[in-house]
Amino acid sequence: MTAPSTYGLSTQARNLQWLLTDLVEEVPGVNSVAVVSSDGLLLLSSEPTAAEAGAAPQNPPARPKGPRGASADLATIVSGLGSLTTGAADLMDGGAVKQTMVAMEHGSVFVMSISDGSLLGVHATPDCDMSVVAYHMALFVGRAGHVLTPEVRSELRQSMEKTP
Repeated sequence: MTAPSTYGLSTQARNLQWLLTDLVEEVPGVNSVAVVSSDGLLLLSSEPTAAEAGAAPQNPPARPKGPRGASADLATIVSGLGSLTTGAADLMDGGAVKQTMVAMEHGSVFVMSISDGSLLGVHATPDCDMSVVAYHMALFVGRAGHVLTPEVRSELRQSMEKTP
């Protein structure tokens, strides 16, 4: 996988992109990852930019990835699941939602809250080790939560808008 360009980004934004890339490349079974703001906008994506996707890869991916645009779809799903589970938790007086997992015949979707109201979403293969995926997501959330300030969210949003 080729990480999206980090040219011109702050150190905090580059570190978040590095953490996201590491999550995809190091955790077996992870297909794609998206970080979504509390208002549903895609902030970070594991999908390479169009320019990087067209370049000849130095090292082809070890596992198949989803189709182009899969991260945008994942962001939409993550945002919807986040809203749905928050509403359910409110109705049931369940407190804050920490994690949601949807197991499907051909894959799984995990959603985890980040401290600022943003959400981390992961699409994984059906044979992934769910506890390993959840553990690495918790590590990401722990490392990213304090860095995802309003300024960094705005910077990431702007960088995603520039991506063709």
